[in-house]
Amino acid sequence: MSMNRQEQYIDMLEEALTRFLPGGDDLQKELFLSMEYSLLSGGKRIRPILTLEFCRLCGGKIQAALPFACAVEMIHTYSLIHDDLPCMDDDEMRRGRPTNHRVYGESTALLAGDALLTLAFETMLSPQSIRMAGASKAASAAGALARAAGARGMVGGQVIDLASEGKQISLAILRTMDERKTGALILAGAQMGCIIGGAGVRQQRAAEEYAKCLGLAFQIMDDILDVTGDSTLLGKNVGMDNLNQKSTYVSLMGLEGAKKAVRELTEEAVAALEPFDGDTGYLKELARKLSVRQN
Repeated sequence: MSMNRQEQYIDMLEEALTRFLPGGDDLQKELFLSMEYSLLSGGKRIRPILTLEFCRLCGGKIQAALPFACAVEMIHTYSLIHDDLPCMDDDEMRRGRPTNHRVYGESTALLAGDALLTLAFETMLSPQSIRMAGASKAASAAGALARAAGARGMVGGQVIDLASEGKQISLAILRTMDERKTGALILAGAQMGCIIGGAGVRQQRAAEEYAKCLGLAFQIMDDILDVTGDSTLLGKNVGMDNLNQKSTYVSLMGLEGAKKAVRELTEEAVAALEPFDGDTGYLKELARKLSVRQN
């Protein structure tokens, strides 16, 4: 039942993302193609799905949350394009195909990331978005995403990541890094859904707790899959953490310890949803599904 909701959300998101992308056969065509190449390359769409589902759960209109859901996915996509660049992680594969800069060149890939970051705010703050969500909610949601994406959020997490390569770091630093690099946008996705849906304080806190547990479990699972996963299923090369001498949850906790942490965090995420009156079945199922994923 509820995974059918996921297909509906993904269809809505694909249609809206396509609509929000710039187009036209003009002098920026190569840039537009590069943006589209990464934005419409599939992926799990977890962050925007949280925006839509928390808005629905709070009794809001899903259509009003859609531009904000698309915005968080645009920022996530820009971060992946930039992460893969030679000056960052220098990766060649992403979602089962060549990374953006391998296809479009470094300068276009860099600019496509910049353009997607800007498009996120253009999308949230368009006259139509503001009309549907209301000016105050739109401003509040855009502010939440801005904080999550910036120097104290995702960008800050990437800085810690780059500084940690080839070093042994503590579990506390690793967790801080992941709360910012991965967790911040997952959290923002949930927060924006609550804001547009008009959640009360108790619901907002519950959603944040769910998203934090989900985000950390997701990152630990990523580290597990880098050791145990299959490159073909994952759509990216495995064994990269070891190759880059990165401290991971697996290297610090052991494989079994990491798996146990994923199970515990998943159950914490599920328990966190208790303050919601509506049907939380889909969010519970999502958390459990992600904890046993193969890619």
